[in-house]
Amino acid sequence: MTSPPRPVRRSLPWLLAGLSMIGPFSIDAMFPAFPLIGARFGVDAAQLQQMISMYLITYAVMSLFHGAISDAIGRKPVIVAGMVVYALASAGAAMSTSYTMLLSCRALQGMCAGAGLVVGRAVVRDSLEGAAAQQLMSRVMMIFSVAPVIAPIVGAQLLFLGGWHGIFWVLMGFTLVLAVALVMFLEETHPPAARTSFHGGDLVRSYVGFGRDRVFWPLLISLSVNFAALFLYISSAPQIIRNLLHLSAQGFPWLFLPVVIGLVCGAWMSGRLANRRSVAFTVNLGYAALLSACGLHVLLALVMREPVLPWSVLPLFVHGIGVQLAFPTLTLLLLDRFPHRRGGVSSVQAFASLLLCAFVAGVLSPMLSGHMLYLALGASVLTVSGWLAWRWYQRLTGKPRAPTPSPTVETEFEAEIAEPQ
Repeated sequence: MTSPPRPVRRSLPWLLAGLSMIGPFSIDAMFPAFPLIGARFGVDAAQLQQMISMYLITYAVMSLFHGAISDAIGRKPVIVAGMVVYALASAGAAMSTSYTMLLSCRALQGMCAGAGLVVGRAVVRDSLEGAAAQQLMSRVMMIFSVAPVIAPIVGAQLLFLGGWHGIFWVLMGFTLVLAVALVMFLEETHPPAARTSFHGGDLVRSYVGFGRDRVFWPLLISLSVNFAALFLYISSAPQIIRNLLHLSAQGFPWLFLPVVIGLVCGAWMSGRLANRRSVAFTVNLGYAALLSACGLHVLLALVMREPVLPWSVLPLFVHGIGVQLAFPTLTLLLLDRFPHRRGGVSSVQAFASLLLCAFVAGVLSPMLSGHMLYLALGASVLTVSGWLAWRWYQRLTGKPRAPTPSPTVETEFEAEIAEPQ
């Protein structure tokens, strides 16, 4: 029997959006500062990319633990502690005297930043159910979506004020203010009666249990790949802006503005569709937009010898719509596979997604960012992989299947998948 939805504070979407914005600011605000950081420490473009990869790798590894710890001790302590340590790491990065020290502080930032995003998703599902949860997730993503376009603009402006150090000081201030707001306004959504123990053996057994659930895998793949294709363009932003479009550091909005407008529109559409159309319709519409965007990217890259503004970046608008149409619903479907270990499920999803993003930033981006056609083909392969995983999920849930060893449940979302559209 499903428990009635609990009332949530009006501040909750803003707090969760603030937590979600840490990631884009930690990555995108760095791009305009790459030349200055490279000149300060004498490192080349490949070494500068390590600032992104190091952050994502430690983010991914610690994401395996944030959710499970929050399942054991509660959501609020994990989030607040993560933001405080992140602020200290940002101060250390601002005062770095060597590139090794800077990378170490970036690693510490990554270890803490996931506390907000991973545990925040569990907070959404703790607080609301069904369409209400999808609407809240969509509202959070609408607010969050402005971060990718604001971050490089803020980063570029801070170069005139405090150089690259100023970016880290702003990150420190933002997370300290956020930590205070969380202490004051965030309510604990995971009561002691629902908490589980945190032991290494139990953690491994939980993750093995996730892996034994056949339906878990296609959802995990689809959700992890959902953002990776778009992230290929985001992580390649310095190359696209400077070398392909031949713009200065002030030209980053040309790339990020279409992305953000698309993300906001997609999140708004997802929230509007929550009470009107089925889950399957919403995700299918999202993948239709994603595949259309990839087709446009490839077509424009083939037709144009050189990237031309604004046409070469307009497909990113459609891509952003597709990401946000699919993301909230896929997230809730995955969390509901194991209702009593939502923090752990969110951890595994974040780990998989971030490892993929680290691979995209550290391997695919350097390989493909020299030409728009290569980027378009790489993004298309990732998107098609996610769509195939979604179709796999639909086949599994649309037909009767034998029980699995893990304690899974068929949610109201999954029931909709099996219904005729």
